[in-house]
Amino acid sequence: MPQTQTQVQSNATAKSRNSNTDQGVFFYDYNIEETDQREEILTGLQQQRKNISAKYFYDERGSQLFEAITGLPEYYPTRTEISLLKQFQNEIAQEAGTQAVLVEYGSGASTKIRLLLEALRPQAYVPMDISKDFLYDCAIQLRKEFPWLEIHATCLDYRERARLPHRLSPNAKKVAFFPGSSLGNFAPADALLFLKGVRETVGENGALLIGVDLQKDVDELEAAYNDVQGVTAEFNLNVLRHLNQLGNGNFNVEHFHHYAFYNAEHHRIEMRLVSELDQMASIFGERILFKKGEHIVTEYSYKFKASDFMEFVRGAGFCGKHYWHDAEEKFGLFWLEAMESD
Repeated sequence: MPQTQTQVQSNATAKSRNSNTDQGVFFYDYNIEETDQREEILTGLQQQRKNISAKYFYDERGSQLFEAITGLPEYYPTRTEISLLKQFQNEIAQEAGTQAVLVEYGSGASTKIRLLLEALRPQAYVPMDISKDFLYDCAIQLRKEFPWLEIHATCLDYRERARLPHRLSPNAKKVAFFPGSSLGNFAPADALLFLKGVRETVGENGALLIGVDLQKDVDELEAAYNDVQGVTAEFNLNVLRHLNQLGNGNFNVEHFHHYAFYNAEHHRIEMRLVSELDQMASIFGERILFKKGEHIVTEYSYKFKASDFMEFVRGAGFCGKHYWHDAEEKFGLFWLEAMESD
């Protein structure tokens, strides 16, 4: 993946490069190039079973919509995970030790990490996300709230091998944080590959704190992805607006509708955009044909059994040490430690 690194790398951030609020905040741009986006997007849309990577949800508007989703009454994962982080923060801090480097994959608004920062007191925090301006703005705000914290905001596609900033202490313990059950967005083989990359990033003495959505009643699962306010539907449809911006496309959002359901055979939620008529769209100068009822898969969200998950992570070089969960076992927090390499 092409790499560039600057302290500030976009018009929105460059304006405040020399302001006092930037002290203690460093910005790194490892984002994918437009040519890579073009190939990935077109390859997915030209398949017989059309698909778009879930990472394209997260332009600035998409990131804002997702933050709104996390506060919906139907969406239990966020409030349950937050409750667990509050309840077990001292145990988590004890495992992390003092002066660790805390690395968050898919940091978003860095909401959940706020629950841990005072308890962990890391020497540095590395939020990693794909939405450049949103990431930077959140880093600046976080620095205002925690003026003692050194922040290394890193813009990248965290599905690829993450490269930590060179400024960080090479000897510090690396603790990765991957909340929100985002691992469920990966197909099993890709999830294993991703976890192997995390294991390589944190190193021999490292650890991973990960949130995992557990298998449960189908009605509860489907309600979380079909909220009555329609925020999830808007979040899903917004991916078409994002694609239009990226590839000079002309997708008509009003000609698609949101559809999400639980696939019991594969233990996953499937989220789709369904074409309401025969139509043609274009993106990156290429035509994309749709028949009425044809859909684009925008997200898979796999759900796990705790015992299966503990066994699964061993294949990536992690050993499960702690499993914290709510009373109904809707959601689990797992503390995984790097196993010694053979």
